[in-house]
Amino acid sequence: MPAARIEFSKGLQDFIQEWKDKPGNLIMILHRVQQEFSYIPREAAERLAEELSMPLAKIYGVITFYHLFKTTKPGKHRIAVCMGTACYLKGGQTLLEECEDILGIKGHEVTDDGLFSIDAVRCVGCCGLAPVLMVGNDVYGKLTKEQVPEIIAKYRG
Repeated sequence: MPAARIEFSKGLQDFIQEWKDKPGNLIMILHRVQQEFSYIPREAAERLAEELSMPLAKIYGVITFYHLFKTTKPGKHRIAVCMGTACYLKGGQTLLEECEDILGIKGHEVTDDGLFSIDAVRCVGCCGLAPVLMVGNDVYGKLTKEQVPEIIAKYRG
């Protein structure tokens, strides 16, 4: 069965060729695919299976094992709520629930307007700022649930 044709940038194609025959190549290539698309579309996984002469099941085994890899397109603004030990103990769960209540989504859902998705993540490496919430690459620390509506409002405009 031929892989669905999805456009890979020249940079991604070059990266695949560079890593194609190296040990441990699949994780590196999947990171690069996700960097390009913000998730791993099924068509991209099918094309990789073809290009790497690898069963699609093996590719999906890796994608689904590691929580970092996404198979659905995230919102334009990905909210990551840290649930590492320090953040959890200082209110991370409350921040997560507030985000879900405000946006009306849970888990890997995306808001109807495509603007937001929420992920509970492990440690983001800012334990001294616990609890931490990130929107894209923007870090917000030492938060209370009362600050969450203002943060989300900032990205709606």
